[in-house]
Amino acid sequence: MKRVVSLVPSLTEAVAETLPGVLVGATDWCSHPGELDVVRIGGTKNPKVERIIELAPDVVIANEEENRVPDLDALRAAGLDVLVTEVRTVPDAFGELARVLAACGAPERPGWLRAAGTAWRALPEPAGRRTAVVPIWRRPWMVVGRDTFAGDVLSRLGVDHLYADHPERYPRIPLDELVAAAPDVVVLPDEPYRFTAEDGPEAFPGLACALVSGRDLTWYGPSLAWAPRVLGEALRAAHR
Repeated sequence: MKRVVSLVPSLTEAVAETLPGVLVGATDWCSHPGELDVVRIGGTKNPKVERIIELAPDVVIANEEENRVPDLDALRAAGLDVLVTEVRTVPDAFGELARVLAACGAPERPGWLRAAGTAWRALPEPAGRRTAVVPIWRRPWMVVGRDTFAGDVLSRLGVDHLYADHPERYPRIPLDELVAAAPDVVVLPDEPYRFTAEDGPEAFPGLACALVSGRDLTWYGPSLAWAPRVLGEALRAAHR
C-alpha cells in the first residue's frame, strides 16, 4: 500500500473515499471525511515541509492554485514525488482525479467517480441563461474572475458570471460596483469566506442571492456526484 500526503482538501476526500488507509498526512483544512485520522501538516499555503518529509510518502498530491511553488520545490528537493494538479473546468477535474487516484494505487475508476461523470453528462441544456457575481471574500470584496473551476461549474448550470473576462482570476471589486452590475443572482458560497443568511445577502439589497456550499461549487471529489443537482436547486430557488 502506498503512503500519500495530500495538500488539497478535495483530493484528500477523493483519496480517502477510494483508498482507505493510504493517506498518512493531510492539511488542517482537510475536513472530509470527518473521521479522517492522519497527521496534520499545516495549511495549504504554509505546510510543515519538514514534517511531510519525515512521513516519507510515496507521493504528495498538490494543486497549482492552492499550494505554493516554493513549498513544492522544497519537497522535490528532498526527493519526494510531487504530483501537481491543474483544474479549471469540470472535464479537467475528471481527468486529474483519475490521474491522482491511479498514482495513489487505485486499480480503476471508483464508483463515485463514475456516478459523478454520469451526473454531469445527464445535465439538460439550460432552458435559459442568467448572470451572476460570485463573491469569495469580503473586506475586501473579491469575486470569481476568469478561468476558474467554479465559473465553469456555473456556466454548465446556465449561469454566466459577469467577471469571466476579467484579467485576474480572483479580482477585488468594490461593493458598489458589484451591486451596480445588477446580476440576476449573487452566488454566495460558504468558503473560503463563510457567507451565511446573516452575513452577505444584506450587502446586495434588491438582488437575488443564492447561498451555496463551497464544497459543491469548488471541490473536485465525491461531491461532484451531487453538485449539479444541489447547486441547480439552490440557483433556481434564488429570487429577488
